[in-house]
Amino acid sequence: MKKLCFGLCFLLAGMWVPCVAEDAWQWHQWRGPERTSALPEGSLPERLGDSLQLVWQQSELQPSYSGPVVWDELVFTTETVDRRDEQVTAFRLADGQPKWKVAWESSLAVPFFAAANGDWIRATPAVVKDSVVVSSMRDIVVCLDPQSGEERWRVDFADRIGSQQPAFGNVCSPLIDDGAVYVQAGQAVTKLELASGEILWQAMKNDAGMASSGAFSSPVIETIAGQRQLIVQTREALAGLRLSDGEVLWQQPIEAFRGMNILTPLVDESTVFTSTYGGKSQLYRVDATTEGKFSCDLVWENKAQGYMSSPVQIGQYIFLHLKNQRIICINKENGKETWTSTPMGKYQSMITDGQRIAALDQTGELILLEANPTELKIIDRQHVASDSWAHLAISGRYVIVRDLHALKVYRF
Repeated sequence: MKKLCFGLCFLLAGMWVPCVAEDAWQWHQWRGPERTSALPEGSLPERLGDSLQLVWQQSELQPSYSGPVVWDELVFTTETVDRRDEQVTAFRLADGQPKWKVAWESSLAVPFFAAANGDWIRATPAVVKDSVVVSSMRDIVVCLDPQSGEERWRVDFADRIGSQQPAFGNVCSPLIDDGAVYVQAGQAVTKLELASGEILWQAMKNDAGMASSGAFSSPVIETIAGQRQLIVQTREALAGLRLSDGEVLWQQPIEAFRGMNILTPLVDESTVFTSTYGGKSQLYRVDATTEGKFSCDLVWENKAQGYMSSPVQIGQYIFLHLKNQRIICINKENGKETWTSTPMGKYQSMITDGQRIAALDQTGELILLEANPTELKIIDRQHVASDSWAHLAISGRYVIVRDLHALKVYRF
């Protein structure tokens, strides 16, 4: 896992004041500053209870599974309105006052057997200084101005390149890096120019059909074997792509039931960890070869099956929520489980500061765990929401929760 690039932070007037680049500390994208759900040591409260207080809530929102994101004292959330429109709203983080609201016509009905999980927007937006990028369920990527909500561009992949609509909607959360947007959309891994929305390249194109089109996993960018690359998990494979042109540097087929490769892989130096529904937990080592290519070899595998919840890593230990609703701790050195919990919800969005783990389950219970590799230790619990499948966000001393019909901001 890439080491967090946080500079020295000072606690001033109860708020974190960074001395690093803006996007290195704000919860501005899927799974936070580096898409690892990792924050600097001491970023999580020591306990919940009396220390976690509700600051404000917007309680009449329409449904969304997108996680909230934060930039420049604004918090952004999405909605699917009346099963017809998708909407983005910017609220002031300090007091919950709306600053702007933008909607566009876009809706998609998922297959009947998945209807219990809803058919509203799922992807978490990404925001930087001059852009909010949102992935629509109908395979449309929209870029807005963060301060005004003015639309800068949009790409409707079905209209622009004739690609098939993903049967389960566009779920992949976009990644913004160095003037470009990376997202699994348009039946491929796609790179767009951030300034214009121009399609720069597409790679790993997937076939039409319910079992293979679209994607569920969101990408990360990491340096492996000396080369910075896009790490992506399609519905069939785990791969590293060259950023400049999308060339596949290495690729590994991944077994999963009906292509349900959902979680975001964990990258730690030269290793990549993933886990799938109907498959296994697996650790791969990626190395550069003497011919200038890359090899990908299995280090170990474990029968544990992840599902929708992405893991966190602390030192040599991986904490993962499973299909069977249990949380396990895996020793990354040998792939052995060190402990397994009792069932703890259908979904857990987890954030760690290296000492503790904050885990929000779909019922809205926030669980504070000790980052203990030898036994499960629950420090505290607090009910903060209901029906919450969106990823938890933490920015400074704000804890931001999106449940199905509300946005709630707490402070500790």
